[in-house]
Amino acid sequence: MQNQSSSFFQGIPLTLQCAMLKKLVSQTAIYGLPTILGRFLNYFLVPLYVKLFLPEEYGVVSLLYSGVAFFNVLLTFGMETTYFRYASRGVKGVFSTAINFVIVLSLLVVFWGWTQAEAIAASPFLNLTGQESYIRWFSLILALDAISAVPLARLRQENKPLRFALVRSVNIFSNIGFNLLFLLVLPGSFEAGTFLGNLFPTEPSISAIFIANLLSSAITFLLLLPEIRGLNEGINFGLLKDMLKYAWPLVLIGMSGIINETIDRLLLEYFLPSDISKKEQGIYSACYKLSIVMSLFIQAFRFAAEPFFFAQADTKDRGVYAKVTHYFALFCFFIFLLVSLYLDLFKHFLPNEEYWAGLDIVPILLLANLFLGVYFNLSVWYKLTDNTLLGAFIAIGGAVLTLVLNAMLIPEMSYRGSAWTTLIVYASMTIAAYFMGQRYYPVPYKVRSFGLYFIFALSLFLISQAIDQSFDTATLYGIRAALLVLFAAVVYLLEKPKKILNSQH
Repeated sequence: MQNQSSSFFQGIPLTLQCAMLKKLVSQTAIYGLPTILGRFLNYFLVPLYVKLFLPEEYGVVSLLYSGVAFFNVLLTFGMETTYFRYASRGVKGVFSTAINFVIVLSLLVVFWGWTQAEAIAASPFLNLTGQESYIRWFSLILALDAISAVPLARLRQENKPLRFALVRSVNIFSNIGFNLLFLLVLPGSFEAGTFLGNLFPTEPSISAIFIANLLSSAITFLLLLPEIRGLNEGINFGLLKDMLKYAWPLVLIGMSGIINETIDRLLLEYFLPSDISKKEQGIYSACYKLSIVMSLFIQAFRFAAEPFFFAQADTKDRGVYAKVTHYFALFCFFIFLLVSLYLDLFKHFLPNEEYWAGLDIVPILLLANLFLGVYFNLSVWYKLTDNTLLGAFIAIGGAVLTLVLNAMLIPEMSYRGSAWTTLIVYASMTIAAYFMGQRYYPVPYKVRSFGLYFIFALSLFLISQAIDQSFDTATLYGIRAALLVLFAAVVYLLEKPKKILNSQH
């Protein structure tokens, strides 16, 4: 492991370094910014939800979307990353094989959801007896989203970022529009007892959220129909066998990732008394969304980074992965400080003060997401070396740790136990990914630098917390701004000599 800047990019011409990093920044902007804008607008639905619905009602929404995440991973079956890997090698028939395989899986889930809706709704993890319609709607949402995932991957692989961003944005903006229509405009507009009157009663219902999602997913699927060419080529079963060897560990990784990200909502339902479980889920989910700034940046980066990393797979110089990870982490540290220091402003995105009881978990979740983003960077080794099974071992270990720690902490700490579990698990997975990666695909990551920046950012946050009750509001805002500027100034002074993105070099 090398930590000196002189050896950090050894062997790569500086002009090439700049070109590669600028390309990644450009791709992050093209793929990510339209989606970030739409997702950020979508985030403003949270105040609407918490204003219209009690925490126990919003907890149902959170619970169902937690379950949906598992099936999204199962139905796509790792075919997005697998498509990137095989298409970049020029293998014929990859798209038709991938999408036909996903279509078959999706139709099976729709059949299961419609025929077994009552049994699924009555399961102990859901406790939604009498709400079978939710299960049927979600089976259709799952199928549409899974089938759409493969042509979206094709757009990225064929270098069509603008069309990709357009489709993603239409999905998000249509979902927002339907939510506003169904929650604010249509309730009470139809005669009671009629089909529409039951669908849109006088008081807004959470069912409107699900119907809006179904319609926006259908629109996305229709927009992607021109991209689903070659469908009639069918499945090349010989190719499918090879693809599944690469893909099935990715399913384990994805399922484990969903466990780490969402199982806590289900476990809150399971371990907490029934009279408070939905309320605790609602508070936890709403406060989790206050970490959206970090999540959106990571999502945008991942859209750009995956094709970028595959494009660099044939180079013998791996310093670019280290440099990308270094600056990615610095930006995440800044986001952590921005949201944590001004949490008393961000909390107003949750207009119902009943949700503010969980604000203390937001900095914990921000740090957890920071480690998740770094873990994504460090995990490049198993995708590029086709050692996806080894990557699955790390992910499964994280999932097991998530289950164990949640089972231990939720009965004693409720959702705060889930927040600490998330941080511990992602930090542990990051450490494991680093050491395994150094064995199979060594990269000169700046570990010491990361540790020092981490301590510095955390210290600034703790200083802010220590003086929180010592000054008036205006003075506190000034001190917090000074702390944020101090972090940015230190980063600038330490990183400026490297001039990584200076095109003049």
